[in-house]
Amino acid sequence: MKLTAAQALVAWLIAQRSETLDGREVPLFPAVFGIFGHGNVLGLGTALHERRDEIPVWRGHTEEGMALAAVGYAKATHRRQIGVATSSIGPGALNMVTAAGVAHANRLPLLLLPGDTFAGRAPDPVLQQVEHFGEPTVTVNDAFHAVSRYFDRITRAEQLISTLPQAVRVLTDPADAGPVVLALPQDVQAETYDFPEALFVPVVHRVVRVRPDLRALAEATAALRTARRPLLVVGGGVRYSGAGPTTLEFAEHHGIPVVETTAGRTLVPHDHPLYAGPLGVTGSASANAMAAEADLVLAVGTRLQDFTTASWTVFAPEVRLVTVNAARFDAVKHGALAVVGDAEASMREVAGQAGRWRVDPAWTARAAVLRSTWDAQIDKLRAPTPGTPSYAQVVGAVNELSGPDDYVMTASGGLPGELVGGWRAAGGTPSMDVEYGFSCMGYELAGAWGAAMAHQGGVVTTLLGDGSYLMSNSELFSAAFAGHPFIAVVCDNDGYAVIARLQEGQGGAAFNNFYADCRTNHEQPPRVDFAAHAAALGCIVFTASNSSEFRDSYARARVAAVDERRPAVVVVRTQPSAWTDAGAWWEVGVPEHLSGRPGYDERKPSQVRYLRP
Repeated sequence: MKLTAAQALVAWLIAQRSETLDGREVPLFPAVFGIFGHGNVLGLGTALHERRDEIPVWRGHTEEGMALAAVGYAKATHRRQIGVATSSIGPGALNMVTAAGVAHANRLPLLLLPGDTFAGRAPDPVLQQVEHFGEPTVTVNDAFHAVSRYFDRITRAEQLISTLPQAVRVLTDPADAGPVVLALPQDVQAETYDFPEALFVPVVHRVVRVRPDLRALAEATAALRTARRPLLVVGGGVRYSGAGPTTLEFAEHHGIPVVETTAGRTLVPHDHPLYAGPLGVTGSASANAMAAEADLVLAVGTRLQDFTTASWTVFAPEVRLVTVNAARFDAVKHGALAVVGDAEASMREVAGQAGRWRVDPAWTARAAVLRSTWDAQIDKLRAPTPGTPSYAQVVGAVNELSGPDDYVMTASGGLPGELVGGWRAAGGTPSMDVEYGFSCMGYELAGAWGAAMAHQGGVVTTLLGDGSYLMSNSELFSAAFAGHPFIAVVCDNDGYAVIARLQEGQGGAAFNNFYADCRTNHEQPPRVDFAAHAAALGCIVFTASNSSEFRDSYARARVAAVDERRPAVVVVRTQPSAWTDAGAWWEVGVPEHLSGRPGYDERKPSQVRYLRP
């Protein structure tokens, strides 16, 4: 088939299919997010226009935002469908690097198709080209190397034949899932080649379920049987494998308490008797207490990030670590006894070999006892009070008004601690996306656009602070224009409050976080009217100044967003210094010498703050 390289790429995208966790066949690449410009408007843009009835193209308003929307789409479909984003060369391409970092850190598939300079080089230097004096093959797209799982620059049309199978391998492999970048020189996009018809035969990509090595499996089950106080940690890999029911059934059979990571949140019903809560810095005191007492930790589908492990202080020093992970890279961390394999397949085999042993009932019951204490603390934090509400009160109202089919999101600042630590899940289908692998400010709105496109049957709610809103809000208009409804709860506390908490809590002085501590030439600096701004971007807007008003506004926003098929933004003033605290430690770089702080006396070393586990 004589096609341009761009036409062949689009035809291949359309031919790729996927099987969801419930067995439905869907497009692997359901949508393209595109901003056309110098480098992709004629080659790839023309090819997409020719097939626009078969693969929809959604226009974004920042390249970073639309790529983040593609990431949100992949998370909402549990990695079974993959968003595509294309940009012009130069700044358009570089704007997507942050989104690639988000996908890479969170092990989420993302296909990026940035335009590139001419492979033929005849018109060099072209508009937006950054020339490298000693290496003419380098372009700005080489910046993607640090944040891509697979990178290729297509300098001849026929190279697609060999690279596309490798690209889809990475995108659909549970062990390698992450961003794929295919840099497309604009002259190559328009060149033709006689492509084999076999390249465009529809292919259905199913979940790869690698089974574990039998020897590793035997060692793991032997370790489990000797444990007196085992703890099961459920991570994002359990979600993507669809292994939630199998993993929970295993815990029930043996009486093992269960805790969740950030990526594994909402896999376990909150009221399950084995559930001890979420683990780590943004988790719960109940789960952290269980972790401190456990003699063996079975960590399934998690890379054990520092917020999960409290910088590796949450577990007892002598704990035995057994991991189940599709990626050997993650499975072998920290000297773990590694079982490499798909979570669903591996947990079925672990269950088959574990026998009939059961944990001491006193240890099993401890999970519910500790969680009830944590629940009482959350109830106290959520209780309505006069005046400006706290994050916990806002999250509590959203939680109470949400149904089991709804989907909730956040990414950065103080809200991950409130959402991870305080949310009470109905269980069943995973219903939370807390982007805390890269903690990307701005993901909250763009990711919600992608999630709203993908999530069927419920309402998508994203929660963010005023700082994140100001950092990236263009995709509110993208979603309003496209007709994809979701609710954005904007919590305005006058600055980067959680960073101010970190700054002052570790001995630093208040500086450059709250607006009151920032440099300005005004006696009365201006404030942002978030409600007016969101309305100008085509959103339905509600405001609230106390808990009662917020509850009413959020309830109305849920109805309005769906009825009018556009985002509804609820703006609420929130307390700047009220937090949910799990009591865990987190290692950060704290200055050993604070002579610049007012009142510091070098003759009194006790004023120097040292952090230790």
